[in-house]
Amino acid sequence: MTVTPPPLTLEIVSDVVCPWCFIGLRRLDRALAAIRQRYPEIVIVKRWRPFFLNPDTPPEGEPYLPFLIAKFGSREAVEDVFRRVREHGAAYGLDYRFDRIALRANTLHAHRLIHWAQSRGDDAQPLIERIFVGQFQRGEHVGAREVLADIAAECGYDRATVAAWLDGDEAVEQVRAEERESRAWGVRAVPTFVVDRKVVVPGAEDPAILVEAIEQVLRATA
Repeated sequence: MTVTPPPLTLEIVSDVVCPWCFIGLRRLDRALAAIRQRYPEIVIVKRWRPFFLNPDTPPEGEPYLPFLIAKFGSREAVEDVFRRVREHGAAYGLDYRFDRIALRANTLHAHRLIHWAQSRGDDAQPLIERIFVGQFQRGEHVGAREVLADIAAECGYDRATVAAWLDGDEAVEQVRAEERESRAWGVRAVPTFVVDRKVVVPGAEDPAILVEAIEQVLRATA
């Protein structure tokens, strides 16, 4: 007799300006596809958690390339980072256009929008995917509330409703509190995957590593 595993919660700590988080999303998709092949009845609940990769970013953003040059020490070092990200992303069909990014975005409102979508019971992944596309392929300023409202509208949400919500300050403190909580768990880099609060997988790891982490939890709860 086939035993149906218990529901499993998978928390993804990420930031929408982290290029490795976009790759991590693709690797997660492959890992979950493999898990569902092995456990067709499994229920996996994904929950996206905020992280501020650059918590000192001004609300209006700041020039992207100068920040990276200061961070990595030279234009050559930045180009090497871009090259490595592009190489890894290409394996998953991701075409990074770093040349289109003008501003380093403050991601508070992006995380608020994701929080809002999840609080409705929605699968926020299509929205998150579209924000990643805006950031890394279209060069959109994903820290701007009006840009986020446009993105939400493309994903099927009512633009006026989203814009009005983003113009307020709802969930600001909750998002910040969740981010502090993730750091209190020991999260220092993203993406980080937390499986049922039992196993932590830091980094945009190979799908096989994520599969093993999920199966480790399933074996422990069997």
